[in-house]
Amino acid sequence: MATGRPTTLGTPPGSAEIRTYKGQERALRADRLGTAGLLLSVLAASAPLMVVAGVMPTTFGVMGIVGQPLLFVILGIVLALFGVGYAEMSRHVHNAGAFYAYIARGLGPTAGAGASLVALVAYSAMQVGVYGILGFEVSGLFATYLKIDLVWWVPALAAVAVTGALGWLKIDLNARVLGVLLLIECALVVVFDAAALADPGPQGLSLHAFDPATLGGAGLGTALCFCIAAFVGFEQSPVYAEETSKPHIVVSRVMFLAVGFVALFFALSAWALTVATGPAEVVKTAAEAGPGLLFQLTEERLGATFTDVLHVLFLTGMFAAMLSFHNVVARYAFAMGREGLLPAAFGRTNPGTGAPATGSLLQTAVATLVVLAFAVTDDKPNGDPTVPVLHLFTWMGSVGALGVTLLMAAASVAVIAFFVRRGTAAAQLWRLLAAGAAGLALLGIAAYTVKDFGVLVGAGEGSVLSWVLPGIIGAAAVGGLLYGLVLRSRKPEVHARIGLGNEAFRLDQAAGAAPRD
Repeated sequence: MATGRPTTLGTPPGSAEIRTYKGQERALRADRLGTAGLLLSVLAASAPLMVVAGVMPTTFGVMGIVGQPLLFVILGIVLALFGVGYAEMSRHVHNAGAFYAYIARGLGPTAGAGASLVALVAYSAMQVGVYGILGFEVSGLFATYLKIDLVWWVPALAAVAVTGALGWLKIDLNARVLGVLLLIECALVVVFDAAALADPGPQGLSLHAFDPATLGGAGLGTALCFCIAAFVGFEQSPVYAEETSKPHIVVSRVMFLAVGFVALFFALSAWALTVATGPAEVVKTAAEAGPGLLFQLTEERLGATFTDVLHVLFLTGMFAAMLSFHNVVARYAFAMGREGLLPAAFGRTNPGTGAPATGSLLQTAVATLVVLAFAVTDDKPNGDPTVPVLHLFTWMGSVGALGVTLLMAAASVAVIAFFVRRGTAAAQLWRLLAAGAAGLALLGIAAYTVKDFGVLVGAGEGSVLSWVLPGIIGAAAVGGLLYGLVLRSRKPEVHARIGLGNEAFRLDQAAGAAPRD
């Protein structure tokens, strides 16, 4: 962190002076979200039904990891350790740039520039990937219930348009939309869990899935990546810090609530799947049924009507995840535009709604182009899952999960550096130890992910995809770092602003300079 970078300035973040300049919105609207609204917004990204119906059967059937319930508990502990330092830093830094802002404050503006591009690419990839599985599922429902052959990319592009429109609206409206969808989704999964435990398989209420011996096998590295992707969302709470009431309290509270909820909810649901099939049969049954495992088990226990409703809510859950990721990407673009990492237009919000409109448009355009690119390569668009699910969803989701894991590892190091440089390391010692432990664990998970990336994306041995896809995150990191070095050399005033957020605007005011247009 460069010498002399300010940490506080006197003008409050929600002031009219900071909010507007020459009639243009320069800040996100404050006090839009409370604890409940923020919690629902970040939990929506975890897409509970999509994880239970898609991620869990894959982890059981393809990777052969019976101990998936235990894996969720272990990852919950690791991410809770990460959250200790991350939450403490959120009390000191309120910036929609979240990851890259924290990394810039701890490791310097150049590192922050690298992290900003990684974050933009990772979250964008995760958001775009969901369009593939959503399009495929809608296409299947049309074929089953309406006897209409609909290519997957038509509903995918329709979802892009609807998500983009909602991205223009007020964030509190989006929180209500996400909240309703999430609550219904979770309720249906809980009903299945209760039914499975009430009517167990041949081995009864077995706790075998929590035996550490069940975590062995060659598929552990890929299982770690799949399961950590299920947690993605909790770390997004600082992205909304500028839009929350009492961010120094709400953001950290929501972070721990989200980690705890996801860990327990998914551990219980994964256990319920093993109970329904029997731990000895879950790998075989999941391999045969694939993503249809949950729907097969619910039809046996709860009937066809419940299963039909579950299919519909599977769609709404995916939509909630898409909207949540879209909002995050838009706010990262806003923060980057405000600080000079992107053109200044991205640093302005919609005057009517306070939403980061230009960032929303950017993600809508990227999603449209990517979906169209995959559609062009699909020569079997009706009913074949290869392109929308095995390629678009799996490839993009895996790239995004790797990027977020590396960002969390870097943020753990940044937290330590931030408090050491402030001279408060002794007072924060236990938090820094927790951040260090989490950082090492996350680096280990990232290493496992890269090693097994070919398996993760279904590529054959020696396939170029095993290095090209993770190379996207590497290229983003290198490109961002080089951009940061160029800014330090040619535009030092812009370089110095990286990670400062609204404080950079107040710094301009204090110096009597006009904000960057």
